[in-house]
Amino acid sequence: MLSPSIPGINRSKYIKTTDPEIDKLIKLEEKRQRETLMMIPSENYASKAVREALSSVLTNKYAEGYPGRRYYQGQKYIDQIESLCVERVKKMFRVPYVNVQPYSGSPANAAVYFSLLEYGDTLMGLRLDSGGHITHGLSKVSFSGKYFKSVPYGVDKEGKIDYDNLEKLAIEAKPKIIIAGTTHYPLKLDFKNFAKVADRVGAYLMADVAHVAGLIIAGVYPDPVPYCHVVTFTTHKTLRGPRGAVILVTKKGLAKDPDLPIKIDKAVFPGLQGGPHENQIAALAIALMEASRPEFKKYGQQIVKNAITLANKLKNLGFKLQAGGTNTHVMLMELIDKGASGRLVAEALEEAGIVVNRNAIPNDPNPPYNPSGIRLGTPALTTRGMKEKEMVEIAGWMGEVINECCEVKKKLGIKEFIEKPEERREILKRCKSLKKISHKVYLLCQRFPVP
Repeated sequence: MLSPSIPGINRSKYIKTTDPEIDKLIKLEEKRQRETLMMIPSENYASKAVREALSSVLTNKYAEGYPGRRYYQGQKYIDQIESLCVERVKKMFRVPYVNVQPYSGSPANAAVYFSLLEYGDTLMGLRLDSGGHITHGLSKVSFSGKYFKSVPYGVDKEGKIDYDNLEKLAIEAKPKIIIAGTTHYPLKLDFKNFAKVADRVGAYLMADVAHVAGLIIAGVYPDPVPYCHVVTFTTHKTLRGPRGAVILVTKKGLAKDPDLPIKIDKAVFPGLQGGPHENQIAALAIALMEASRPEFKKYGQQIVKNAITLANKLKNLGFKLQAGGTNTHVMLMELIDKGASGRLVAEALEEAGIVVNRNAIPNDPNPPYNPSGIRLGTPALTTRGMKEKEMVEIAGWMGEVINECCEVKKKLGIKEFIEKPEERREILKRCKSLKKISHKVYLLCQRFPVP
C-alpha cells in the first residue's frame, strides 16, 4: 500500500524498520485472520480504505470541541471532515442530531446517561445473561449499575424477551430511561412495543443498536428511529467501519427535550472525553459511503440468510440455541445438556480454526468467566463472500469438534461441568478431529480471502 503523503514508499516498511518485533506480531495476526474463521459476531473486516484513513495524518491533529467551535487552530479541513461524517449519518438514519465523537460504545452510552439521568435514577436494560450489555445496568461492575439504580428485564423460558413482564416492571419501577439493546439476543427487537411501555411510564427510550447498525442500513432489521428518543451504535461490527461510536437524537427525542443535543454534546466533550479521534471519524465517513452502495444491502441480506442457515443446521445436529434460532446475525448455543463448558468448546473450536467466544446463557448457573454457552455469528464470514453452502459445511465441522470434546471428556471421567485448566488441555490433546478440521478450514479460507 502506498503512502499518500510520500509517493512510492511502502508504508509497511516503516514498521519493519522501526520496530521489527511489532511488525512480526502484526504479520502473525494478519496470518491468523486470513487462515481462520472469524465467527465472533461483534467482529468484522474493515476495508482497506477505512484502514488507510485510520493510519493517515489525521491522527496528528488535536481538535477539542466541535466544527466551528474548536479550542485549537488549524481546523479548516478537520471541520470539513467531521461535518461531512455527521451529514452522512443524518441522511442515512434520517435524524436531526448526530454526535460522531465517542471513542467507543461504552462512552457513548455513558454520555446519554449523564445527559438524561441524575445519580441514583432508575434505568432498565436487558439482563447480561439474557443478551444485554454491561453498560445496560450491570450491578456492582459497570458504572451504569453503580451510579444508577438498575432494574433489569429478562427473557422467558423460551429465551425470548417477555414484553408483558417488561411493562409490569416498568410500571412498578418507573425508570427514567429504558434501554432496548442487545449483544447476543438472537431475535429482532420490537421497538414499537418498547415505545409503548416507555411512553406509558414517561421514560426515555434509548436503542443501543451496536451490533445491528449495518443491518438497519441494509433494511433487514427494524429501524428504531421512529420509536426512540436516542439511539447509540458502534461502528465496527455489521457497519464494517473503524472502532468508534455514534449518538443520534431523533425527532421524537427533540420533541421530548429540545435541549438534548446540547446536553449530549457537553456530556461527550468536555464531560467524558478530550479531543476526538479525527482519523477514526474520517474512517467512519468512508464506511458510511461504502454502506450507502447497493452491494451493502445485499451484504446485510446475506448475513441474515447465512445466520439462519447456520442455526438450522446446528439445530438439526442436535444443538440447543437460545430462542430456538435466529432471525438476525447472531446465535447463542447452550451447552449444559452436552456436559462441556463454553470455555472448553471455544478453545477446541479455536484449535480447529473456528473462532467464537464463550458466553453466558439465560439464567446461567455458572460464572461469566466460565459460562455455559458460546456466541457465534456470520458478519465476517459474509464479508469474505461465504454463503449458505459454506454455513452448512462449517456447522458440520463445529458439530464434529464439539461432539468429540464431549466424548473425550466423558471417557476421561471428568464429571464437573467446569473443567480444570489441566483437564481442558488433556481433552484438547486427545481430540483427533481438531487438526483435521483445521486443515479443512485453511482450505476454505484460501477460497474466500479477507478484504
